[in-house]
Amino acid sequence: MRYTTFGRRTGLRVSEFALGTANFGTNWGAGAEFEDSRAMFDTFAEAGGTFIDTADIYQFGQSETYLADLISTDREHFVLASKFTQGDTAQPHVSKTGNSRKVMVQALERSLRRLGTDYLDLYWVHWPDFVTPVEEIVETVDDLVRAGKILHAGFSNFPAWRTAHAATLADERGISARIVGVQTEYSLVERTADREIMPMAEAFGLGVALYSPLGGGLLTGKYRTSDEGRLTTLGSVIQREDTTQKSAVVDAVLAVAGEIGVSPAQVAMSWQREHARRCATVVVPIIGPRTSAQLDDYLAALDVPLEDEQYTRLTTASDPALGTPHDAAARSADAVRGRIGGDFLVNTPVA
Repeated sequence: MRYTTFGRRTGLRVSEFALGTANFGTNWGAGAEFEDSRAMFDTFAEAGGTFIDTADIYQFGQSETYLADLISTDREHFVLASKFTQGDTAQPHVSKTGNSRKVMVQALERSLRRLGTDYLDLYWVHWPDFVTPVEEIVETVDDLVRAGKILHAGFSNFPAWRTAHAATLADERGISARIVGVQTEYSLVERTADREIMPMAEAFGLGVALYSPLGGGLLTGKYRTSDEGRLTTLGSVIQREDTTQKSAVVDAVLAVAGEIGVSPAQVAMSWQREHARRCATVVVPIIGPRTSAQLDDYLAALDVPLEDEQYTRLTTASDPALGTPHDAAARSADAVRGRIGGDFLVNTPVA
């Protein structure tokens, strides 16, 4: 397992895969019992994994409770991240949801108690609530960093402009506790983050954590023959094969898997790994196994190199339509190049 700093705004070192623990626990009616969770955690750690991602909503707090036992013998070795916004029960009170100062402070205290630790390496604002001012979020994050409760903070599932607003506010006000990262869904069947979120993260030097790298299981090809998986355990899937492009992507993954002689999941994760290597910003896929067999499949991708042609084929099949204004801007740039008879230099943003 390779390691990197999580973006250009911090020296926080993380493993190239993060272990997502939404399946640690059974309070959602599906997931892994404690001993199975322990087995997955130990396997990830033995492979060199250090980055652990959880949330108070995961299994309604049970994921954090499991992790308290799993990290207790070597807390400092792991980079521990949790999230808040949605509450930690099936039917949370209105005062326990959202992103206000009150909710953030109280949610953090409950997470720290469940996790058996006195600080988090990274605290994610899980979802925008479209009510709390960004100023309040940034200022509360700064207070929590100064109090030693969290070391860093990030925005998960936020539109790019809101994250950019927060990062700029912190810089303008001289707040030391900057937003250091973003978390978003990303896979070969969901690359719309390439429109705004990824370029924004590169410009601001933010680390990027990518969840659902297998599209909720779609990229394994299993939903072409069965409903077994998230569709039967949780009654939902992250992605469905509901467009011609998604079908073409799944076809390409299955074809490459056949050529190499590995599983489709390993091909999808190998593409993520190679794509992360070629990105201008730091990208860390979050793997979220429900069983040890699934984890083994994820980790096996560390030893599955893609040929350039295979990587290009998968990338081309999954390229998203950027839409307005990106397409028009590209046409305009082409027109300018034609008029000046050559290309022009592009300035690289400085952190």
